[in-house]
Amino acid sequence: MDPRLSPDQSILSPDSGMMDISPDDNEGYGDREMTGSSLESPTGGTPSSTSNATMTAAPTHDAAGLDSNATKRKRFVKVVEVDAPNNLDLDTYIASYKGHTKINRLEFIADRCPSLQVEALRMAVTEMKNNQTLNVQRYVNLVKKLQDAVKLHGQSGANVGNDLLAMDKAWVDNQAQKAKILADQLEAELKNYKRNAIKESIRMGNTDLGNHYYECGDLTGAHRSYSRTRDYCTTPKHILDLCMNVIKVSIELGNFPHVLTYVVKAESTPGLADDKEFTKPKLKAASGLSNLDMGKYYTAARDFLSIGEELVAHPYSDVISPNDIAVYGGLCALATFPRTELKTRVIDNVGFRQYLDLEPHVRDLIQGFYNSNYTVCLEIMDKWRNDYLLDIHLHSHIETLYINIRKKALVQFASPFLTVDLTKMARSFATSVPVLEQELVSLIVAGQIEARIDSQQKILWAKQANKRSNIFEKTKAMGEEYERESKGLVLRIQMMNHGLVVKGPASEKGAADDGENPFQGGGRRGHGAREMFSDARSNMSNLFSNISRGDRFR
Repeated sequence: MDPRLSPDQSILSPDSGMMDISPDDNEGYGDREMTGSSLESPTGGTPSSTSNATMTAAPTHDAAGLDSNATKRKRFVKVVEVDAPNNLDLDTYIASYKGHTKINRLEFIADRCPSLQVEALRMAVTEMKNNQTLNVQRYVNLVKKLQDAVKLHGQSGANVGNDLLAMDKAWVDNQAQKAKILADQLEAELKNYKRNAIKESIRMGNTDLGNHYYECGDLTGAHRSYSRTRDYCTTPKHILDLCMNVIKVSIELGNFPHVLTYVVKAESTPGLADDKEFTKPKLKAASGLSNLDMGKYYTAARDFLSIGEELVAHPYSDVISPNDIAVYGGLCALATFPRTELKTRVIDNVGFRQYLDLEPHVRDLIQGFYNSNYTVCLEIMDKWRNDYLLDIHLHSHIETLYINIRKKALVQFASPFLTVDLTKMARSFATSVPVLEQELVSLIVAGQIEARIDSQQKILWAKQANKRSNIFEKTKAMGEEYERESKGLVLRIQMMNHGLVVKGPASEKGAADDGENPFQGGGRRGHGAREMFSDARSNMSNLFSNISRGDRFR
C-alpha cells in the first residue's frame, strides 16, 4: 500500500485488473504507464481479545482512469488503528531504512498509531527537509498533517519545533523551481541523444530522467523512463540495472505481480552470478515481498529463507531491512511449513540464523513451536501483534498468519494422543473450553484432525483404525492383483500354444524361438515363460501365507 494515500482513498490492485496500464503512443510494450497504486488486501479473521487494536472499514472511491469494469470491483480497505505498540522504539526501528521507504513507513505509522503520530510526522518532515527533497508536494502534505496532529493532541509548537510547523514557502518554491529546471535539462539532453542515435547515451539519459522523476515522487514517470531503457541495454549489467530500478518503483507502487516478472527476467540474466552488488539476494527479498503481498506464504517463506547472509552486512535498506527478513520469513514458515521442513529449512539454516539473531523473539517463537511449548508461543505472538500491525507490508496479513499458526499448533498438540483433555488443552492455548471446541470442530470438519469430541466429558477422542479389517482389505486386494496377473499369464501361454503370437522376420536373431512352446526346448522365450510361471506360483504361495496369517486375528 502506498502510505501517501489516506485510508479512505481508493487503492488499485494490478493483479485483479484494477490498474489502468495503457501503452505509450511512441514507445513499445515496455513503455506502459501505470496510473494506479496497490490495493491493501483485507485480512481474514479478527483480532484477539488481548489486542488493543481496533478495526474500521472505509469504502474506496473511484480513481481517475478506471474503466466501468474496474469500478465494479471496488473493495473495502480495512484500517487497523493501534493504541500503542508494545515493543516499538521508533528511532531504532526507522534507522534501518533509507530513502522513500523510510518516509513511507513513518507516514504509515502516523496514520495508524495516534500515540506515535506527532513523533513519526516530525521525523518524516525532518528527513525530507534535511535531504533537500524535490518532492515538494509530499513535503507540504506532511507539514499540514503535522500541524493538524499537533492541534489534535494539544501539543504546543515549541515541543515539535516552529521551524517544522511553519511552512517554508521560499524553500518550497526554490525546490520546485530546481526540480523543473533539472527535468527540462534532462529531457533536452535525452532528445539530443535520440537525435544522435547513440544507444548507450539514450539508455543513460532515460535512467537519469527516471531517477529524477523518482526523487520528485512521480513514480509513474519514473517507471515509464526506466522501462524505455530496455531496448538500449547491451550488456547483462544494463539489464540488471533496468530490472532493479523497475522492481524498486513497482514495489512502491504496489504492483507486485510486475515485480515478479522482472525478478524472473533478472534471474535469467547470464551476468547475475558475477554481479558484485548482491543483486541475487535482493531479488529474493523482492520476490518474497511479492509473494507475501499476494498471500502465497509458503513461497514467500522459501524466498526469505534462501536470501543468504549477504543482506546482513549489506542491507537492502531502501526496500527491506534484515529485521524484516527475520520476521517475514519466520512467521510465513511457521504458518505453512510442516514440522520436518521447519527443522531443516529454518532452525538448521545457518544463513537465516544470522537474521534471527537480530530478532530474538522470532527465534524463541520458532523454537518454542517446534518444542511444542505453545503457551510461550502464544504469549510472544500476542505481545508483538500491535508492532506487526504497524508494518507496512505485514499488517494486512498478520491475522491470517496468526490464525494459520494457531491451527497448526492445535493439530500438532492433538496428533500424538488417543485422548486429550479439553480443559488442559484450553489452558495451554490460553482460551476457554467452548471456544476451543469450536476451533477443534472446524479442524475436524476440514479434515485436519481425525477425531471426535465428547462434549459431556470434555475429551477429544482420536479415531482408531480397525487393524484387522485393514489386513483383510489389503489381503483381498493383493489376491485380486495376483489373480489378474495369473490369468493374463495363462492367456499368454495359450496364445503361444495355438500359434496366435505374431512371429518376427526370419532375419532377426532368435526368430526360430518365436512361437515355441514355453515348456519345450532351450529358447529364450521358453526360458522367460518358465520364469514368469514360477513367479506366479511364488506369488500365489505368498497370497496363501498372508491369508493364513490373517486368520490368526479371528
